[in-house]
Amino acid sequence: MPGLLGLTARDVDLEVSSRIGKEGVRATLGEVGVIPSLRGASADAAHFVADALAEAGVPILEIAASAQGAAHVISALVRRAPGMIIGAGNINNSLAARQCMDAGAKFLATAALIPEVLELAIKEDVATVTGAFTPTEIVAAQNAGSDFVKVFPCDAAGGARYIRSVRTALPDVPLIAAGGVTQQTALDIVAAGATALGVGKDLIPAEAIRLRQSRRIQELARRFLSYVDNGRIEAAGRSDSSTELK
Repeated sequence: MPGLLGLTARDVDLEVSSRIGKEGVRATLGEVGVIPSLRGASADAAHFVADALAEAGVPILEIAASAQGAAHVISALVRRAPGMIIGAGNINNSLAARQCMDAGAKFLATAALIPEVLELAIKEDVATVTGAFTPTEIVAAQNAGSDFVKVFPCDAAGGARYIRSVRTALPDVPLIAAGGVTQQTALDIVAAGATALGVGKDLIPAEAIRLRQSRRIQELARRFLSYVDNGRIEAAGRSDSSTELK
């Protein structure tokens, strides 16, 4: 079944495999617009999730580094799902960053601006998603060289209204909304100007993993892809309207 931008899961796999360097990772995160996050799963469970996501057209999976055995899970996924972009989330220090990069993580995500992590990632040419909450922190993350700035927790900041305000003031910052993103809020957040969505249990329910309900995960993934697609169309329409009024 076609995913976002008309690509099938196989097309996405081949495309990702051919441009797996930093620029390719950055481009894919921005194009797909959905970054699924998984915490505390075994390597087998993570592989099951990765397969389901790939079938739905989402070749991305972020593994929370704060969970025990995360580096092992990342390493196993890199070997068993070579068409997927595997990243590490919740990175808190340079040691965890190094372990995850050595395991094969293609991007590093943090909940806040942690200079030592960002500096290491830039040195090693690894894509970065740096957490921030206030406009000051967002600008600091961008100026420090982060590829994306993750507004976290987005729901606590005000969701779509906050994203729209930040986008108006800082139009050139690629924002990823994470923390409390749901099916009910996803479209509005993208329409407000978010480049991508970071989504956890609302995309990968624990029950779906436990019962190995791949179709359930695929359906949710396709829904979020649709929210991103339609949100971008709505955002483009608003931008065109604003231009006409000037």
